[in-house]
Amino acid sequence: IAVGLSTKILPHNFCELIEASIKYLKGKKFEILPDFQTGGTMDASAYNEGRRGGKVRVRAIIEEQDKKTLIIKSVPFGVTTTQLMESIVKANDQGKIKIKKVTDHTAAAVEIFVELAPGISPDITIDALYAFTDCEVSISPNACVIVDKKPQFLGVPELLKVSADNTKDLLRQELEIKLAELQEKWHYTSLEKIFFEEKIYKELEKKHDTWDKVLAAIDKAFDPFKKQLKRAITREDIIKLTEKPVRRIYRLDIDELNAQIKNLEAEIKQVKHDLANLVDFAVAYYENLLKKYGKGRERKTEIRQFDVIQAKSVAIANIKLYANYADGFVGTGLKKDELVTEVSELDDIIAFTKAGIMKVVKVSDKTFIGKDILHVAVFQKNDERTTYNLIYADGKTGVSYAKRFNVTAITRDKEYELTKGSDKSRVLYFSANPNGEAEVVKVVLSPNCSAKKKELEFYFEELEIKGRGSIGNQVTKYPIKSVKFKEAGRSTLDAKKLWFDNKFGRLNVEEKGEYLGKFEAADRLLVVYQDGNYEIVDQELTQRFDVDKILLLEKYDEKKVITAVYLDNEKLQFNIKRFKIETTTLNNKFFFIKEGKDNRLEAVTTEENPVLKVQTGRGAQAHQSKFKVANMVEVMGWKAVGAKLVDFNKSVEMEWESRPNSGEDGGQGELFD
Repeated sequence: IAVGLSTKILPHNFCELIEASIKYLKGKKFEILPDFQTGGTMDASAYNEGRRGGKVRVRAIIEEQDKKTLIIKSVPFGVTTTQLMESIVKANDQGKIKIKKVTDHTAAAVEIFVELAPGISPDITIDALYAFTDCEVSISPNACVIVDKKPQFLGVPELLKVSADNTKDLLRQELEIKLAELQEKWHYTSLEKIFFEEKIYKELEKKHDTWDKVLAAIDKAFDPFKKQLKRAITREDIIKLTEKPVRRIYRLDIDELNAQIKNLEAEIKQVKHDLANLVDFAVAYYENLLKKYGKGRERKTEIRQFDVIQAKSVAIANIKLYANYADGFVGTGLKKDELVTEVSELDDIIAFTKAGIMKVVKVSDKTFIGKDILHVAVFQKNDERTTYNLIYADGKTGVSYAKRFNVTAITRDKEYELTKGSDKSRVLYFSANPNGEAEVVKVVLSPNCSAKKKELEFYFEELEIKGRGSIGNQVTKYPIKSVKFKEAGRSTLDAKKLWFDNKFGRLNVEEKGEYLGKFEAADRLLVVYQDGNYEIVDQELTQRFDVDKILLLEKYDEKKVITAVYLDNEKLQFNIKRFKIETTTLNNKFFFIKEGKDNRLEAVTTEENPVLKVQTGRGAQAHQSKFKVANMVEVMGWKAVGAKLVDFNKSVEMEWESRPNSGEDGGQGELFD
């Protein structure tokens, strides 16, 4: 059979298949997705019902034990722990990830420890493991089956429907067989009852000439009762009656036969009812299977949508890039020339020359850009914040122009003119500013020119940021001797706006999820976890956050007071505390509630005057109270235990009274409600 016709149907969950079959039989819609014994997580958004062309992405579960160690707690379907570890070592050898050691502690459960190299981010490493190793695999199903002697590509729901219909048909056949058996048993039991109750057996005692005449006499004796039967009496029936032992005749209990007939009639009635209501009978059959065998067969693979990991953004920059600025070459093989930076093999490089040429190239051993290179850096696509400030002299007119521009998208290996394109045009001043800074420069004119004032200051902040192809604003019509940096300027860009995508647990600038506010370069984020830890983190977009473990994520303001309610499980009470953050260490968790087994954070906010609504009891016994927390509890140290709020009860529910947002940089206290 051709490779394209090979069948690959992924494993599915027993309980979900049963439930889907029940829904189908009841005429309801259903959806079934794969489930793997190896567990892990799965993105089935492109599963396409298991048809040809669909795919699922399966990931291992990776947890961060600490900043230096990751633990892999499952393997993707079809991957062994040995294969997984080999893929990690291979990615490390290729320079795509940077680890110190990987060890397998797998016993009953998968447990692979990955020790990180010093200074390597665990968040970026997790992304890199998914991008470059078998920690994530794509599996393409192909449900090719033979229908009417021809191969057909079906979806898993269609296969399930066929299976459910076949099961229903088998159940029908079983019922029909059972009905025939019951009717046969009822027939013989009725014959037996009449045979003994009407003393037909005495025909055996009469002296008939032959055995055939004995059987004929018994058959004739049944004539008055044949209308009570449901089929004709055969010779085999009569022979079977005559084979009954004589002792059975004298001990016969007619009442017992009547009871047997009554039970058989009840069973026949039930079987006929089941045949008439075959769908209900099939549903009951499936429900019994689920009840009998479903325990312990719950779904093992978590279904979630995966974010798209850009391999370029997580690849380790461990290749040294060099540049020969005078001759115009860049590459990894120019080891005798000047070191520029470290890059990964997936990076693009942007370079600018004194002739006003800009070019973006792939990382390679040696690439020619153009003589007299001014600037070389790693190119970031769609980067709207890095701003290039440029002053150039037009080769045709001698007039000098200044411009500010971004480079967001390009065609690789194409030369872009940043001047008016005239021969002998040259760049007089160039700077690259990662946050849109606009400096002040000193322009010195040629001493032989007719200008009265030979020196002037130029302020880049007065220029608008335009496209790279713009001509720019005129600086002077006189020839320029030199342009020198004089004074650093402020950023002319608006503060960066950040959002938090609570679907994937990622920060972003693409307006996905909850808006966090405007961020300057020095601003930080506050993260408060359910386990009673807080953490101050930077704005790095590669960070991963576990949404299920977070109660609060917002722009950090050291002046704000944090109000927290937590469960003291030892004393079975909720405590409340108010404190300011006194720590400054980034990316380090600090435990701020009382230590104890099963203690947990219940509610947290940074509102200035928070009001807490607490409901106790349920139904008619429900009682709601409001606490103006600022008037109840003083601001204390972050390690303080706090004061008792209310006793613990399973019925206690609490939430902060919502307030109108005071501004677009307001807190996000209800982000994870």
